[in-house]
Amino acid sequence: MKIEQAKQIASNAIEELSHALEAGHSEKLREYLGAMARFHRYSLHNIMLIATQRPDATHVAGFNTWKRLGRFVKKGAKGIMILAPVVLQKESERTEDAAKQDNAIRFRAVYVFDMADTDGKPVPQLGSTEGDPADRIKRLQEFVSSRSIQLEYSEAIHPAQGQCSPGKITILPGQSAAEEFATLVHETAHALMHQGQQRIETSKRVRETEAEAVAFVVCSAMGLLASSSVDYIHLYDGNEETLAASLGRIQHTSAEILTAISSTD
Repeated sequence: MKIEQAKQIASNAIEELSHALEAGHSEKLREYLGAMARFHRYSLHNIMLIATQRPDATHVAGFNTWKRLGRFVKKGAKGIMILAPVVLQKESERTEDAAKQDNAIRFRAVYVFDMADTDGKPVPQLGSTEGDPADRIKRLQEFVSSRSIQLEYSEAIHPAQGQCSPGKITILPGQSAAEEFATLVHETAHALMHQGQQRIETSKRVRETEAEAVAFVVCSAMGLLASSSVDYIHLYDGNEETLAASLGRIQHTSAEILTAISSTD
């Protein structure tokens, strides 16, 4: 597969998702959000490539990475093509002081393999909490604080489970640990994504859907059942460009939160 073909696959996946949502079907979206949960450190296009070529993939890595983990790729295993950036430096006209450098980003095709196509030492299952967010709530609270967002718990917002206003998140006390975690992720997504100009330029429907999609991705990555999100998510607002922009924001915000709460230091 060539690089242009790979890019086209990712674009086709977004277009297919647009048509599915326009017809009122959200299963495709849930599939891609699930892929974001499993591969949050990858770009949106690479997530689309992985999900399209290998929908059942659970943990992917390159040949040498698996080798370092004490596993080997099985003979005959089919790799999953993704795109890796390569920065090319080009010298332009020299000045008296130094040569100016122009950086150009290109992409090259690389192949990764799903864990199911490898054998060897067991790989620890990271982030599986089986319905209990454990210390992830504390880590999420610390992340919120690090972004200069005030967090408080108050009965005054009942019956709402959470509220987000500029610089402040309020959570309804008394929720189960899983509900509190999901609610806090949802409101954190609002705080990160929907302030200032972004709030003005998007509809409430898009904002709520994006925030709940982030909650779905993060909860899924933590092993929590996010069943309430299934009926909430319907990410189609007029055209393919809007959908792609929303997916990009969802991927970026989910990855930021997951990186923060998955820290081991």
